[in-house]
Amino acid sequence: MPANDCEAIVLVVRDYGESDKIVTIFTREHGKMGSIARYAKKSRKRFGGALEIFARLQIRVVLKETISRLESVDVLTIFPRIREDLAKIGYAGYACELVDRLIPEAQPNTRLYRLLASYLEYLNSAPAVEDDRRFFEANLLNILGYRIPLEKCVRCGTPLASIADVRFQPQSQGIFCGSCSRNGRKISPDTLLLLGMAMRTGQFGKIRFPGSTLPEAGEILDASIDAHLNRPLNSLSFLQETVRTDEY
Repeated sequence: MPANDCEAIVLVVRDYGESDKIVTIFTREHGKMGSIARYAKKSRKRFGGALEIFARLQIRVVLKETISRLESVDVLTIFPRIREDLAKIGYAGYACELVDRLIPEAQPNTRLYRLLASYLEYLNSAPAVEDDRRFFEANLLNILGYRIPLEKCVRCGTPLASIADVRFQPQSQGIFCGSCSRNGRKISPDTLLLLGMAMRTGQFGKIRFPGSTLPEAGEILDASIDAHLNRPLNSLSFLQETVRTDEY
């Protein structure tokens, strides 16, 4: 079968046997795919140690229905400044695992590819902050069709911008006016405004969640993401511990 040239971001890498590696890659052209890199643990010429999580590569791959075969790679960037900072490693690893867990194989999604690539590029040059993780999550959910309804009460349809008492119920991932629900966490109108702006703003670093809006946005996004996962993210505990340690 002919080989295809693609641009890709490495999502998962694991050893396979004595000399091979199994690599989950997210390609711009063909979406997510599982691939095998024969003799990757021994061949510096073909792979050169480039098969590392969140590396951005130009690859040559033979596409197959089950598992594709990586022929060679050229490094576009390994995001070296991310790899020097534990907090940045935590955020980058989390973003890659989240993409891996939420997207099916063999379905191209250039918007999501650009979002992940942009986040990694931004992390490589800017301080790692929770606001940008939440920006990434909000846009990821939007691109995948899981957009959080922010404009109206999910029960009565009243516009939330004109209501002071707004409630979020994690169990239903719904946002309600105070007349329809007295339960759940009270959410600031500013939080809803900033989440909406995050999905309309195409640049990392432009949206910041001051004060209580950051934990409020986090609770909404966490519940929305959890609804689409069948098990916890492995990278989340490392991220949370890393960020907590970095703050003190």
